[in-house]
Amino acid sequence: MITIHQPRRLVVGAGSISQVGAWAAEVASTLVIATPITSGFAERLQLPGKVTLFDAIPGEPDIATLDAALDAARKARPDLIVGLGGGSVMDVAKLVAVLWDSGQSLADVAGPNRVSGRNVRLAQVATTAGTGSEAGIRSLITDPGKGSKIAVESPHMIADLAVLDPELTYSVPPAVTAATGVDAMAHCVEAFTNRKSHPMIDGFARMGFNLVGKYLARAVRDGEDTEAREGMMLASYYGGICLGPVNTAAGHAISYPLGTLLHLPHGLANAIIFPHVLAFNQPVVAAKTAEVADALGLGQGLSQRDLLSAARDFCAGLGIEMSLAANGAKGADLPRFAADAHSIRRLMDNNPADMSEADVLEIYRAAF
Repeated sequence: MITIHQPRRLVVGAGSISQVGAWAAEVASTLVIATPITSGFAERLQLPGKVTLFDAIPGEPDIATLDAALDAARKARPDLIVGLGGGSVMDVAKLVAVLWDSGQSLADVAGPNRVSGRNVRLAQVATTAGTGSEAGIRSLITDPGKGSKIAVESPHMIADLAVLDPELTYSVPPAVTAATGVDAMAHCVEAFTNRKSHPMIDGFARMGFNLVGKYLARAVRDGEDTEAREGMMLASYYGGICLGPVNTAAGHAISYPLGTLLHLPHGLANAIIFPHVLAFNQPVVAAKTAEVADALGLGQGLSQRDLLSAARDFCAGLGIEMSLAANGAKGADLPRFAADAHSIRRLMDNNPADMSEADVLEIYRAAF
């Protein structure tokens, strides 16, 4: 059995951000959640009524960030919440939408299907092409005390409206475009090769990683290539759909400590790890791995070693710094990273190939 949740309305295309105001025509009060950069797009929403802007969302939002956003919501008392940004912004927007007036706390809703409901409308306007958070029912928040992510999953967090406007991604720098694009691909690939994989989700995953193969290098090379930018936003969206019913696997588990402990951006962490997990899993999911390799132009009939090298070259060719050491990791950190990653069973248990803590440590060392 599989259940797929998608936004009630999806608008795709250049300039589509302007559709939000018409859709929200009767709304009296809106809280827009953004970053200091994405808040510059707020006027393009053309929202009616009173608009409150909360733009203090960092790259890896934590519990304090969520608490501050909830305070803003309780003061604004909105009818509509708009997430205007990347995955971090949209994850916070989801949680604010279901928590600000519900009487529930983050601790009450952590895990699957513990949210009691939602009393406000929710629109998600993506400004990057990576997480696909606009498509899904999951939100991740960092617990700085534990150095780990808190995951909340609920159908009540699905958007009423999702907007994919490629013009909002024109200004995303090449390095961020590359890393978030590989993250979108990783969502698709990890769902596609997952122990819980399903033919329905395989279809979304295939569309996603084929779009990455076709458009990511173009989007990195020319940020205002509208066709490539829109293709990458669709790839990200398809990846977001994959996350709900199937989810990711070892690649994301191994990436998370790089975010929570080393403070690497989520997309970069995933890009560094992606080639290693793709190659590790190849013997168990050979046919699907070959399909991914073909879509990305890595070559056919590759050995594990050649696949790893080709996938690493693919990412490095996009301008991604693929060394953990060059990104600030210390060799002494790696055992802690491995222990933390291996303990994320909600993802590790999805991986097609069994992976020991020693295997995880070896991946970190190989990526070092």
